[in-house]
Amino acid sequence: MSISAETDLIGMQAVSKAVALTLRAMQSYAQPGMSTKELDDFGAKMLYSFGAKSAPYSTYEFPGCTCICVNQEVAHGIPSAAKILKEGDLINVDVSAELNGFWADNGGSFVLGNDIHNHAVLVDASKQILKKAISNIKAGVRIKDVGYIIETEAKRRGYKVIHNLTGHGIGNRLHEEPSIPNFRDKMNFSRFRKNTVVAVETFIATHSTMAVLSNPKSDEWTLVGNKGGYVAQHEHTIIITDGTPVILTEANGIWN
Repeated sequence: MSISAETDLIGMQAVSKAVALTLRAMQSYAQPGMSTKELDDFGAKMLYSFGAKSAPYSTYEFPGCTCICVNQEVAHGIPSAAKILKEGDLINVDVSAELNGFWADNGGSFVLGNDIHNHAVLVDASKQILKKAISNIKAGVRIKDVGYIIETEAKRRGYKVIHNLTGHGIGNRLHEEPSIPNFRDKMNFSRFRKNTVVAVETFIATHSTMAVLSNPKSDEWTLVGNKGGYVAQHEHTIIITDGTPVILTEANGIWN
């Protein structure tokens, strides 16, 4: 969407605050021995306290309020009472919602408790790469150039990027144009436009370059890497300006 009135800005600030604070609270609330369903229920109550509705549930009838991935899951993990969190797990929580006709999205990967499996380096890389990518976004910048930054920074650290999961426009709906890949798509000639709202996200991988269904016969949602390994994701909803972007979901604290 494009911010064309003060009401647009106020609406986007409100829904972005809801998803950002919910994500931050869910990361703090998670603990070993808890199921991902318990964590999702906590997030759902918090979102509803803002008057917000789960975007994946209302848009796609996703079987949960938030997407929660554990270890080798990459995206769209279904909350489950049978999936129990453990010390050292690599967890990703993605929270998106609608409030009064406005939509926002954010996500973050983190290590639960002690980093006994050495996932923290991957997580930190994803955070740093997102920060660098966003710092280079302004009106007129080519989208493929930001994808190049993400991919180059990942390679420099010994990682890969997931090619078929991207950032996206947002605001009037959960997913809008433009698509914002994590790599330099030579055929993408689009540029970021002033006052538009986008969700920029990293998918930094240890081994894989594509996300595929984990079990197509029984689960039409959960994605894993095509070559295994682990993936860290971080995401902010931002407004494009002529200079530094406005980070609407800054309250999630993923860079703290």
